[in-house]
Amino acid sequence: MSVDESEAGTARETDRWPDIPGDTAFTIRIPEADPLVRAGFPAHVTVLYPFVHESRMDAPVHRELSGLFAGHDAFTLTFAAFGRYPGVLYLDPQPHAPVKALTADLTRRWPELVPYRGIFGSGLDPHLTVANHEGPATQDAAYDALQAELAPLLPLTCHVHAVQLIVWDGERWQDRVEYPLACDKACAPYLV
Repeated sequence: MSVDESEAGTARETDRWPDIPGDTAFTIRIPEADPLVRAGFPAHVTVLYPFVHESRMDAPVHRELSGLFAGHDAFTLTFAAFGRYPGVLYLDPQPHAPVKALTADLTRRWPELVPYRGIFGSGLDPHLTVANHEGPATQDAAYDALQAELAPLLPLTCHVHAVQLIVWDGERWQDRVEYPLACDKACAPYLV
């Protein structure tokens, strides 16, 4: 999806991402990382792309999603290390387990959904794309320099209290709904 992944070689080789108007996805926004991102979209970690088409997002589906996400506790992600996919520099969110648990619950409930439409096999590990604009001939030098520039800004710790539903309108991804995670007194200061 263009919000997050022009990522691995397969997508880059076809020179297109298969987004279609009405595609939906779930992401975790990481505004604390926005100053580090050079990819042209807000900092985020993808939970599931694609989800069901927007035309199927009725009130019962929203109620079910609200319950599903409320069944997961808010959590904290730490970004302390970089990683790379072909053409992509990313931050590795730790721990992966809370993000993977969200994805697992969604795909258990909607088993017809295949992360990334199967382009990357069973999917990609959770990650936050920093840059995805370099090709094979320039990526090592460019991403080495960018990584050296950004490394002093790490680690970055972010509290996650909600998951965003976003929709592809044919030109860009639009926010639609924010689903809160379960919150105790410890996460109350993060809610605005």
